[in-house]
Amino acid sequence: MKDMKDQFYYFDIYPKVFLENQEVNITIQSKSTKYIFDPNKEYKVVLREYSQGRIMYYPERNNYREVLVKAKNESEIVFTTTFRGEQRHSVVLCDGETEIVELYLYSLHEDMKGRYPFRGDLHIHTCRSDGRQDPATVCANYRGHGYDFMVISDHQRYYPSLEAKEFYKNVNIDLNIVPGEEVHLPYTNLHIVNFGGNYSVNGLIKDELDQYKERGADPKYRSFDGNCPDIITMEEYTKQIDDLVEELKAPDYINQRSNAVAVWAFNHIRKAGGLGIFPHPYWIVGHAYQVPEEFVDYLMETKPFDAFEVLGGERYFEMNGFQTSTYYEDKAKGRKYPIVGSTDSHNSLKSFPGSLICSTIVFCDKNERLSIINGIKDFYSVAVDTIDVNYRVVGDFRFVKYASFLLENYYPLHDSLCESEGEMMRMYISGDKERAKKLLNAAHGEIEDMIKKYFAN
Repeated sequence: MKDMKDQFYYFDIYPKVFLENQEVNITIQSKSTKYIFDPNKEYKVVLREYSQGRIMYYPERNNYREVLVKAKNESEIVFTTTFRGEQRHSVVLCDGETEIVELYLYSLHEDMKGRYPFRGDLHIHTCRSDGRQDPATVCANYRGHGYDFMVISDHQRYYPSLEAKEFYKNVNIDLNIVPGEEVHLPYTNLHIVNFGGNYSVNGLIKDELDQYKERGADPKYRSFDGNCPDIITMEEYTKQIDDLVEELKAPDYINQRSNAVAVWAFNHIRKAGGLGIFPHPYWIVGHAYQVPEEFVDYLMETKPFDAFEVLGGERYFEMNGFQTSTYYEDKAKGRKYPIVGSTDSHNSLKSFPGSLICSTIVFCDKNERLSIINGIKDFYSVAVDTIDVNYRVVGDFRFVKYASFLLENYYPLHDSLCESEGEMMRMYISGDKERAKKLLNAAHGEIEDMIKKYFAN
């Protein structure tokens, strides 16, 4: 997560994001008594487009515009103009020939109309499996880290995600807690993430899985709304898998049952209305990659999953670096699939090195489960690597550039509000519920208001 730039303490500019080639009213606001505008004075605003190169070397590209404008009042300067193309723009406010401040804007293509950025994590663990903190605390911590949405995806357990939602049901929070689980099934070592499915895939088979050992077969622990398919026996499950083996006819070098289980699980996640994620094939475990490379390649070719977790889990290069290379090589081959980035976190404390290594930014209409899922499925997402302060972004280049702008110019402001809400959520956990409720109610909707202020697309 980026620190706030110095100029954000003294100035604001809004909206920051809008559609290309449409007239937009831009406000530059002074936030400090150090800078007071004179309503009787004319100020100069210099506009440059990042994609057009330095004016001294490419004067023919017309990458320089001046707007002369009087201050609206002592704290606001407002001007109206249009911005070309999908790109970043420099806005330099000058008093005569003296530069006061440089700020930045972004214009988008028409297909981004009504799409706003929401950042979150699609793969997180708690102490209900092999994580450190309880579900409610993990949610509070990740809200404090700046996440708009998140899932509790404990190993073989769906009920911890329901526990988190239940804990906060009587208080207004702006964090979108999505139900889910990490799926582990017989006949495969593949890990599969069920993000947002209405029922548990782990909970479909009558077996000695952890979901049953701890909560039994009651649908209230196996589904979001009490509706889920009937449980099947291990014998019935085996028959369904073996039938799929015959139907799929995978090559001989592929583990037939493992491939069939993957298809079976991803089909169920889609049936449940969720997003089926293929995570960490290059996780090194047992002195080898978790999944044989030939099997990975076959899954990338057949694409039974909805999204690939291109970033997440471990901090060493071989995992995320190799997965990123796989993604870009597949794009070059014409293979196209949505991507996400997730921490696969087992400790939500900021001091833990793995708690903030990756995230996903989704461009969709609202911070709701189905909107997020559809945004990812429609290829409007990027994965963000924040292993250190020098972040990197993986995805389609147009969205990589846009996400970079947001990480520098929007998210520091966004995250300061989230940090406060995370503290209030921790207050609610600690027992000071009435005071926490009042504070959370007062803060409710602040991020939505920020989106309305900064995004005119």
